[in-house]
Amino acid sequence: MRAVDRAIAILQCFSAEQPAMSVIEIQKRVGLSRPTLYRLLHTLSTRGLIHAEGDPQRFKLAQGVMKLSHVWLKGLEVVNVARPIVESLRDATGETAALFSLQEDRGVCVLECESRHVLSISRGVGDSMKITQGEDVLRAQLEEGLKLARRQGYAISRGEIFVGAVAVSSPYYDHRGSVVGSVGLYGPNARVSDDKVMEFGKLVCDAGRRISALLGFQDTGEVNAEREVPRSKEALKSNVRKAVNLRSK
Repeated sequence: MRAVDRAIAILQCFSAEQPAMSVIEIQKRVGLSRPTLYRLLHTLSTRGLIHAEGDPQRFKLAQGVMKLSHVWLKGLEVVNVARPIVESLRDATGETAALFSLQEDRGVCVLECESRHVLSISRGVGDSMKITQGEDVLRAQLEEGLKLARRQGYAISRGEIFVGAVAVSSPYYDHRGSVVGSVGLYGPNARVSDDKVMEFGKLVCDAGRRISALLGFQDTGEVNAEREVPRSKEALKSNVRKAVNLRSK
């Protein structure tokens, strides 16, 4: 068990900031003697988890680690991962909470926790709609809406397509940092006041971050800066449209 713990420590000492290290650098991080470290590196190398290259020699994670990550990702179902978070949104607000998956040019509702109020807004699991639907209605307001959504991290709809429906949504990301869907809250404007919209915005942003983390996304300022333009022009445009494409129950 001690050897296993040490081997795991070696694998975990690599990072995106330092993907390649010398024996001395690894030794400083894991605190092992040189002979013990070399034995473990040899074992990890024969198992395809680490490989060495260059002169002087530097070690990197190998293809075997990627194979393990693929197994992990294969067993990761976003609905199962996100269900407790979406349910907590519904319970905290009393309004319908839903999870949307971006599939090609369509936004698909994959999970919906419906409001228990008699008067509620519901889309229905499995319902899908082209993300471009409703673009003509929104064209005049879209650019301003995108600027606002970009600043605050969530998009708001106030009856652009369905009179009386208010929706707030925020994107979530996969392990590569790509937008793969959104999480939202929606309900009738008779209950969802401006103050509640601000509250809902914070809640969906937090939910989006939590779902993203569970999907393997690691947010850094540097990565966000690289994604800033596509996120505002494409991802948030998708989420604005998905948020407003509601259907009255």
